[in-house]
Amino acid sequence: MPNIIDFGLIFTQIPTLLAYLPVTLFITIFSMLLGVILGLVIAIIKMNKIPILTQIAAVFVSFIRGTPLLVQLYLSFYGLPILLRYVNYFFDTDFNINGLPAILFVLIAFSFNEAAYNSETIRAALQSVNKGQIEAAQSLGMTYSQVLRRIVIPEAFIVALPNLGNTLIGLLKGTSLAFVCSVTEMTGRGKTLAGHSYRYFEVYISLALIYWALTILIELLVKYLENRLTISEDKNTPSYRRGKWL
Repeated sequence: MPNIIDFGLIFTQIPTLLAYLPVTLFITIFSMLLGVILGLVIAIIKMNKIPILTQIAAVFVSFIRGTPLLVQLYLSFYGLPILLRYVNYFFDTDFNINGLPAILFVLIAFSFNEAAYNSETIRAALQSVNKGQIEAAQSLGMTYSQVLRRIVIPEAFIVALPNLGNTLIGLLKGTSLAFVCSVTEMTGRGKTLAGHSYRYFEVYISLALIYWALTILIELLVKYLENRLTISEDKNTPSYRRGKWL
């Protein structure tokens, strides 16, 4: 029988692909963290209806959610050097356009993409916080930033955690597009391996197993955090808010 599928190759090339896992994880974690921070800022801007900034945020979110991630990567890859050329011309600076690392384009595109999607998730979570708690905190003399930091954001994070976990999984799988910007991560390495051996099916099975395992780990981590945070919140919640009086 001809060796149509090399099952041994599926497992023997996994270590070679895992050598590029740090690149995939760096893109994922950095983009997620920056995306959450920017998403929080956008959510607060839209909730407070700040003039001009609200309109800019709305256009930004609409554009990002209305265009493919692949197109956004190309816009970052080709657009950032053009932007820097204008900056060099008008502000008499000397940015080395050719020296920009390729991963910078990827991080910008992924971070902006995550910020747009996370902003809606975070905004819904912030609005779910009981207004009575906010008013009580303000009556105690807390400033707006203190209310956000001590009450609103911690409770909203628990509400947003499942959706943020799903977004993180999507981001992890989306990093496979980074190769279009000349960044070699796991999928990019897989393409070069397949190009040498012409065993494309085996390579992509190996990649599928790796991404599947990583996705399961993220799901377990999110579930663990959700359970721990929910239990912690219940312990710190007064009995009358849980429907019980002592």
